[in-house]
Amino acid sequence: MNIKTFDDFLQAARLQEQPQRLLFVFTNAQLPDNATPEQRAGFEAGEGGALAPLMCVEKTPDQVPTFAALATEAAQAGQPWTIMFAAALSGRDGIMPTAEEANAPLQHMIDSILAGKLTGMLPFDRDGEPVVLS
Repeated sequence: MNIKTFDDFLQAARLQEQPQRLLFVFTNAQLPDNATPEQRAGFEAGEGGALAPLMCVEKTPDQVPTFAALATEAAQAGQPWTIMFAAALSGRDGIMPTAEEANAPLQHMIDSILAGKLTGMLPFDRDGEPVVLS
């Protein structure tokens, strides 16, 4: 399946043979303290910066009916975010991973984002559209 939107991601998770637990890390762009004047100017123009994790959550596919529902819930948490990273944790033998089993993979996602290693995660913007990060 070609994932063109967040809702495609949800559909793909629901179609998997094994039950999935969905992992989300919400981030925003921040300017490092040691930024150069050029970096500061670019950041103020909406370019550059480093992604900083703000909050994370794990959910079952049934708990996320649409991107709009997830975005509303994130807004209610009070943290303005720019990019949300999504991943799925697959169950085994027909058993969905527990919320506790999702803690280590969520922490790995956070650590990877902080290190700038974004493979294995799907980034989405505030409209649920995939983002290409360079």
